[in-house]
Amino acid sequence: MSEDPMTQPAAARPALQTPPTPAGDHRVLRAALRWTAAVVAFAVAGAGTAYGITRMERTDVPRLATESDGRWDYPELTRPPLPSGSPAPFAESNRSGSHYADLRALLLPAPKGATEDKALRGRDGWLATGTFLAEYALKEERDDLRQKLVDTGLRHIAARGWTMPDGTRTRVYLLQFGTANVVENEFASDNVSYSVPGRQVRGVGEAVYDERFPDAAAVSGTERTAYVETRPYGAEQVRQAYVAAGDVYAVILQSRKGSAPAIPFQQTVVLQSQLLG
Repeated sequence: MSEDPMTQPAAARPALQTPPTPAGDHRVLRAALRWTAAVVAFAVAGAGTAYGITRMERTDVPRLATESDGRWDYPELTRPPLPSGSPAPFAESNRSGSHYADLRALLLPAPKGATEDKALRGRDGWLATGTFLAEYALKEERDDLRQKLVDTGLRHIAARGWTMPDGTRTRVYLLQFGTANVVENEFASDNVSYSVPGRQVRGVGEAVYDERFPDAAAVSGTERTAYVETRPYGAEQVRQAYVAAGDVYAVILQSRKGSAPAIPFQQTVVLQSQLLG
């Protein structure tokens, strides 16, 4: 299916499923992705405050009203509650860009029909650094990244992975640090200024900046860089994205034998970005 519909005007958003909050205590995030099937709103009001994400029906999106557009069926997404008195990650009062909600609860859930990758569950939901580093092909790059994670004060890694019936395999890693400055200066800069990834992912031949990832899919408060493996793919094609969101750095990898379709990858990256944004 042509990707041209992504540039069509967005349909009217449905009513949010969260109660109203006082003016100035909330901010509405506008997700511009035309096919994402999600809108975001969150309130900053202490304990019990959840971040609501509601999904649009396929028929609400112009020219994308069929099941064949390639999107996956994700469950309705809701951000976890914030601890009492804690600000949202991009609130003006949150100068460090910290995510005070449980990082494990900010992971994108697997879509309908997926088989979970139990190896990424970790212990109590926290993944060992070595498991994450195993995604990279070169020992010297793994060693360098391991030391960098120590030097920059990595706090946690939360991860989730799954495989779809068509063989598409997804891995999502959320790395949390002390402040947004660490993420921006030490990790986002690894990729954002380059046409190729800063490190070689295992199984990837040559990867280049993904120019077909729609700019309109940017999520407020986050910085995204995406790459796609070029032909010849070898055993499978790998797509990769890196998202800086406050004190969290997300690494999203998706691969499939033959070729990895673009739309579910873009959908996955945007929805995970919205959960962090």
